[in-house]
Amino acid sequence: MNATSTGALLMCRADPETVRPLAHLLREQMLLTRAGEEWSVLVPEGKPWRGTGPSGGDPEPVDRVVGGWAGALAVGSSWPVLALWWDGDRAGYTLAAGFRRPVGYVWLADGTPVGEDEAMRTFAARLGLDPVLDLQALEELTRPDPESDAEARLRGLLAVLSRTGLTLPTGLGPGESADRLRSVAAVQRGVERVEWAGWRDAVRVELDAVESSSLGPWVRGPRARAIAAAQLAAGLPLLLWGAHRRSGGWAAAGAVLLAQGALGLAYHRARAGAS
Repeated sequence: MNATSTGALLMCRADPETVRPLAHLLREQMLLTRAGEEWSVLVPEGKPWRGTGPSGGDPEPVDRVVGGWAGALAVGSSWPVLALWWDGDRAGYTLAAGFRRPVGYVWLADGTPVGEDEAMRTFAARLGLDPVLDLQALEELTRPDPESDAEARLRGLLAVLSRTGLTLPTGLGPGESADRLRSVAAVQRGVERVEWAGWRDAVRVELDAVESSSLGPWVRGPRARAIAAAQLAAGLPLLLWGAHRRSGGWAAAGAVLLAQGALGLAYHRARAGAS
């Protein structure tokens, strides 16, 4: 790997139709396509890790940017989100699932592991992987191997995940530059462009998703009100904390929670008034 091969992928364990509404709320231009029967992949069209950071400061590292995106998507969904990232010095992953603390692992460019072994066990448990065979394969990635660089480590991780149905399109993989990833994603069959179109469209796509999802029983009644209130209560301090720390990812997570909570209450009231 070298400095020109910085790139990132966001893999969601859900189909594109389910991912699309929340991806809009990230307020980033991305390409969305299928990555197997139960997975989708989001490919950033821009390179926010090369521009100025929040409030005009230094740019954030690629791992922090995509880790924030993964956390923002996960807190508003019932499916896990896996961010893969790499640059000239390191490579790794961040797995976000619900409100639980994200887990991640890092390798240096030459493949030297610098993460904690416990992260791999947590990773396997949260994705429902085989606690013996799959975990053994993951633990191999945490041991020294002079013949495996960081790119090979990430490919080994993807090989384990292929047993869950994850299949990235040819050309979308570790070590590719952001430009190459974008160009490959753009020609995939059924690819969609996801971009922010304002809060009105965000509300529309979110309500459409709720109407057609399997979560219908959770959008009305006492449980729906309690969930929406909890999202509002958690979203505001998270948004303020992210703004204070100048972390765009965590601020986005707070914004997603606030949007989800507000939409949940609005939807419940609208449905109740119509019945």
